This record gives sequence, structure tokens and C-alpha cells, in this order.
Amino acid sequence: MKMLEDLFLDALSDMYYCEQQLEKALPKMAKNATHEDLKMAFESHLTQTEQHAEKCEQIFELFGKKAKAKRCPAILGIIDEAEDLISENKKFPTINAALILGGQKAEHYEIASYGTLREWAKHLQREDAAKLLDEILADEKAADAKLTKLAQEHCNPAAKTGEDMRMAA
Repeated sequence: MKMLEDLFLDALSDMYYCEQQLEKALPKMAKNATHEDLKMAFESHLTQTEQHAEKCEQIFELFGKKAKAKRCPAILGIIDEAEDLISENKKFPTINAALILGGQKAEHYEIASYGTLREWAKHLQREDAAKLLDEILADEKAADAKLTKLAQEHCNPAAKTGEDMRMAA
């Protein structure tokens, strides 16, 4: 019979895979960003993403398990869509707004997943795991807020007016 701990570990495997896939996707997003602050936001979040994968490994260890990644169709779909957004907007002033859309879709998926995992960890009376999950969740929420701010202050207005945000070569 499957119990909450089994479901928790299964979902954690999903998020571990998610972090691994984002480690590959974020450099592409940074490379395609033409606004310097957005480029730096993606690069900064890559470092956090690597730390999130390590925290997932630590959580597995807390449960006496070896870290295991489980293929996550949701993040693969989000990444595929982000790649489509890049190719469709690469040569246009909408590129940064499109990158933010792709980034925020990933952030919101992570926020929902890590929020649930944190609550399950608390219910399982695993405050050690809940603390690590809360740290990840705080990073994801901060990244989402940063993307929102960049969208509001720079990228959406540039996409609306057609202003080219390309950085000087």
C-alpha cells in the first residue's frame, strides 16, 4: 500500500529531475536574454538551481534513500514551450517578455510542487526536510518576484513599444 511518505519521495524524485533539467535550460535562457538584468537573473537562478538539486539529495538522505530522478513530463513541456518562445521571438523586441513567460511558468510549477512537498514533510513530522524545502521555496518565490519586476519595469514596455533591448556587442 502506498503511503504519504512514498508519495512524498516520488514527488521529490520528480523535482530532483526538474532541477536537473533546469540546469540545462537556464543557460540557454540567459544566452538569449537581451536585457542585462534579465540575463543576470537567469544566471543567478542557475546557481540556486544547482543548490536546489543538492538540497533534494540531502532530503533523500534524511529519509535514508539514495537520490533518484524521475522523468517529469510537466517540466519537459514547460522547457519545450520556452524553447519555442525563444525561437519565435529571438529576433524581436518581445524576446525578453517571452523569456520571462517561460521562466515564470517554471517558477510557478516549482512553487506549487515545493509548497506541497513542504506541507507533506511537516505532516510526516520531518521538520528537517520541511526546513530545506522552505529554503528552496523562498528562492523560487524570490526568483518569480524578480522576473515580475523585470517584466513590469523593462521587458513588457519594450515589447509593447518595439524598443530594441539588445545589449551592445
